[in-house]
Amino acid sequence: MDALLQLNNVESAYGPVRAIRGVSLSVLRGQIATVLGSNGAGKTTILKTISGIIDPRKGSIHFKGDNITAMDPALIVQRGLVHVPEGREVFPLLSVKDNLLMGAYTRQDRDAIARDMELVFSYFPILKERAQQDAGLLSGGQQQMLAISRALMSEPDLILLDEPSLGLSPKLTQEIFEIVVRINRERGTTMLLVEQNANMALNVADHGFVLESGRIVMEDSCDRLREKDDIKEFYLGLKEAGARDERRWKKKKTWR
Repeated sequence: MDALLQLNNVESAYGPVRAIRGVSLSVLRGQIATVLGSNGAGKTTILKTISGIIDPRKGSIHFKGDNITAMDPALIVQRGLVHVPEGREVFPLLSVKDNLLMGAYTRQDRDAIARDMELVFSYFPILKERAQQDAGLLSGGQQQMLAISRALMSEPDLILLDEPSLGLSPKLTQEIFEIVVRINRERGTTMLLVEQNANMALNVADHGFVLESGRIVMEDSCDRLREKDDIKEFYLGLKEAGARDERRWKKKKTWR
């Protein structure tokens, strides 16, 4: 597989404070990749820099072989890269349907837009039931479903997902991640996921990057990362790497 997204020595800052330092990573086409790290490590800054919300101070970002470094976010969306931000950020006073149509604002083919709306309703049937309801009246989980669906309406090649489980119950978190994996498998949509729930992220993703103090300090397949003692202790809360933990992480995955 070829690299759909490539970051080369990227540095971004908030005023004098450097948030990410010399970050280089590749996300392959069709892959789910995840960035792990503690609060304040710079995970969200990476996504904001990729999507053009923050201009990097140095380095380059390439998407589908084109240099998109510091490009206008609207142009980045048109190229097929969409950001689902932390906190969902739906349009609260617009209906669910109008939120979805906002996701398709770069498209012209009304029939194709209508087909894709039915497709996202098949992933999240509750949104079809609430299509005429103001998005601000949805529950947190339903708003997260809407934010992901709005991203899908732009026909993306790559979706950046920032903390999709934030504030959600374990049951809703599992439901949303099952759909994320289904979208990836059925549509071939590449995902770059930032997620505090390292257990969940490593279970659904193919490849992982570990970020500390703005730097990538480790990367590997998620299967291998789960076996590393540092990951078990600091991200999975497992202080012993005994046989019990080995059995726990080698259980058959039902989502993939």
